Amino acid sequence: MSTLIAATILTPLVSAVLGLAARTRTRARDAATLVGLGTAAAASLMLLVRVSTEGTHVVRVGGWHPELGIVLVADLFAALVLPVALTIIFVVELFAIGQRRTAWGANPELAGPLLGVMTAGVSLAMLTGDLFTLFVAFELILVSSYVLLTHQGRRAQIRAGMSYVAMNLLASTLFLFGLAFIYAATGTVNLALLTERIPELSEGVRLGIGAWFFVVFGTKAAVFPLFSWLPDAYPTAPTTITAVFAGLLTKIGIYAMIRFHTLTGMDRLGSVMLIVAGVTMVVGALGALAQSDVKRILSFHIISQIGYMLMGLGLFSAAGTAGAILFLVHHMPVKTVLFLVGGLIENDQGTGSLDRSGGMAARRPLIAALFAIPALSLAGLPPFSGFVAKFAVISAGIEAASIPIVVAALAAGALTLLSMAKIWIGVFWGSSPDASDGRETAPGNRRTMLAATGLAVAGTLTISLFAGTLFDLSLRASDDLRAPDSYRSAVLS
Repeated sequence: MSTLIAATILTPLVSAVLGLAARTRTRARDAATLVGLGTAAAASLMLLVRVSTEGTHVVRVGGWHPELGIVLVADLFAALVLPVALTIIFVVELFAIGQRRTAWGANPELAGPLLGVMTAGVSLAMLTGDLFTLFVAFELILVSSYVLLTHQGRRAQIRAGMSYVAMNLLASTLFLFGLAFIYAATGTVNLALLTERIPELSEGVRLGIGAWFFVVFGTKAAVFPLFSWLPDAYPTAPTTITAVFAGLLTKIGIYAMIRFHTLTGMDRLGSVMLIVAGVTMVVGALGALAQSDVKRILSFHIISQIGYMLMGLGLFSAAGTAGAILFLVHHMPVKTVLFLVGGLIENDQGTGSLDRSGGMAARRPLIAALFAIPALSLAGLPPFSGFVAKFAVISAGIEAASIPIVVAALAAGALTLLSMAKIWIGVFWGSSPDASDGRETAPGNRRTMLAATGLAVAGTLTISLFAGTLFDLSLRASDDLRAPDSYRSAVLS
């Protein structure tokens, strides 16, 4: 398994180097990028199979003891989420190849290689067993995302990118201070060792550490009130970049929060997390309903859906954590495919504005179908994956008798359905506008974009089909996280 773990991190980096070296040779650059991303995704799928049957696997980089060196830990939580994340990036790169000649496409000489760097950061963030390497992984992701967000040099992108950079630099600074605090208090930043040393601290120190890292990871995840950078930054980026950001970046923050706060037993913060989760859900859904642009509506929904994952964590129960993990697995591909459909809408209509669109259900029925499936899933309607994920989280809330957060979740779900209907009526219903400034691609490129989007939709349907199996795996991962002795023994033995 050590080879599989290494492949998820190193092959994207190698593909990024090769892609930059061949940046003016289109076929060679695209081939290097796709092979690297595809190899990483395949390795992560094989890793999931091995971990689910054989248990947690640990790699001590350089053979150093965990207290001194870097440790990579492939437990079931990491192995379950990682294949979804890496497959998303591979599909988005396929879409980017078809979109490169449109005004909405990213610079192909930069986008592919930088996606490789981001992929390596995502893999490292999910597999690392210590907080300092997690910080390095975050910076690897963020540095590549800064360039991807602003590389076209448009005024709106630069302006929105400044907010994105400022908020994430603040989070990175707080992360560094948090590392210093936690090392001073415990003498380590290794997660396995922290599972035994943090419980030995006084209650005040434990709560301080938990609250500090809740703010750090909450900023990355865009929870209320730390989400102001997201709705402006995401809609200005090229579609392929926005799709990756929407599917992954905030989810890395919630992934880190679930791992850190569950392993270290920060259940005393549960009530605060539930309050923040409820407000995040409702505010995000209301913000989406108030928008009149497809990407801005979808951007606010990222915020709202993060609230459901935080709700599962805040319950600090086996069912709640399992629901949060399943919601994380469901939401990444669903949100990515919705932004890819947003790119198809812009490509066809020349705009994402609801006021200047219409009639696509009659003219582009395939695009309408590609939108409808993930939209219904996002709203939580059966039989799609969103229904299973929301049912798992809400059931855990009912089981814990947390009625206010359950009401907030149901209200946010209804608002989500209304905003999805708003997009359908504005873009797909009615008649086409008299004048269109659409920037249609060549048929071959359009087919590539449709195929990539269809592949992503198939992924969401696969999650729906195997929702029972995925929930069982999520419950096993939840039990492992809530029993830090098993994690500690795997890393330290």
